[in-house]
Amino acid sequence: MSREEDLGAPAAPGPAQGAAGGAGGAAAAWRHHRVQEVLRFLVTGGAAYLVDVAVFNLLLLVLDVPSLWSKVVSSVVAIAVAFLGSRYYTWRDRRSEHPGREYAVFLLLSVVAALLQVGCLWFSRHVLGLTSPLADNVSSNLVGMALATVFRFLTFRSLVFPDRS
Repeated sequence: MSREEDLGAPAAPGPAQGAAGGAGGAAAAWRHHRVQEVLRFLVTGGAAYLVDVAVFNLLLLVLDVPSLWSKVVSSVVAIAVAFLGSRYYTWRDRRSEHPGREYAVFLLLSVVAALLQVGCLWFSRHVLGLTSPLADNVSSNLVGMALATVFRFLTFRSLVFPDRS
């Protein structure tokens, strides 16, 4: 695999595809590009997720900060990590010449995604009555993160780092 393919650039037509590539070749190139994009998103998100969970638990379990405030602070730190990873790794080929606009939209959408996580935590604590640190982690870091991840991928890809070609 060439460096361009590894970084998510569409593959050049191979011998089986012919010079024009054909419909099958175009579909294969599109799938390859999309898989590479999703993998880069997951790497970036994984790094931000680890930061989010580590900061959340440091605040909650070591510093005895209440769970909702722990989640708010950990989300802010994770948003900064995610933006840097998204701009310079995941969608580096889609960056605009207006990083301030990118950051503002990214931040707004990240706040909405973080609110999804906080909402899951709130629901778990105040509606379901689950108040243990384990329940807090499951509701915010598993259920909330899953919902927020899908939201982030769809909105970052289409609104923050749209295809500029």
